[in-house]
Amino acid sequence: MIGAIRSELTRLRRRSYVLGWLGITALFGVMINAFVFSSADAGTTAPENGPGGGFPTLAELVQPDGIVAPLGAAATFLGVITLAFWAIAAATDYSTGLIRILVQAEPRRIRLLAGKVVALIGWTAAATTVATIVTVCAAPVMAKVFGVSTDAWGSDLLSITAGAWLDTFLALVVWGVIGLVIAVLTRSSAIAITIGIGYVLVVESIVGLVADDLAHWLPGQTLTALAQGGTADVAYGTAVVLGLLYATIGLVSAAVTFAKRDVLD
Repeated sequence: MIGAIRSELTRLRRRSYVLGWLGITALFGVMINAFVFSSADAGTTAPENGPGGGFPTLAELVQPDGIVAPLGAAATFLGVITLAFWAIAAATDYSTGLIRILVQAEPRRIRLLAGKVVALIGWTAAATTVATIVTVCAAPVMAKVFGVSTDAWGSDLLSITAGAWLDTFLALVVWGVIGLVIAVLTRSSAIAITIGIGYVLVVESIVGLVADDLAHWLPGQTLTALAQGGTADVAYGTAVVLGLLYATIGLVSAAVTFAKRDVLD
């Protein structure tokens, strides 16, 4: 198991992979902060049926946890990024033929998959940390630019930030598992990324328009509720349970497929 984790970490330390994942995460963190505060200043909000739900209002931004509110708002976008890099990590083994060498070196395939998942969870924690740091640093700047009060932000900042980090991390891990599953099933990162983006931008938006109650239980809004510590539509506890359910079903599906698929011919 340790060997499988080390092997994955070694391959995941490629500069293009690390800078791509962490760099895009930081960029989106800044962009979402700017959008959240500019929208609140203008008195506008994102459409409720948009990807992942709406963004925080001005009243929410001036609360003690307002400094990390943009992190929850960015959860779906950060989730798609996480999905993409988990999918790339899984599908590259097939496209390069490396999977044949790996299963010959370690016939216990579940250990190989578990090692990949553990390594990717570690990198997801790093990406979550980058997103959190960017948010905590950018939010005061954006608040000053757009005239949003920060008087209440000094209250219990450490625990608020830690809680936001944990909620976002849990949501991103589930997004990553979804990407891993699709990549293992299709052996293609391109297909996995296309399905992920298409689902978030199209499927959930359509479902939200025709069946709003049903949309609250789909991954996009459920994982956004998890990252935000619960919403009016999905309680935090419910979001945690559903996120765990999605992750469990995904990992079992990936494990069964990975264990039974013939990769040597």
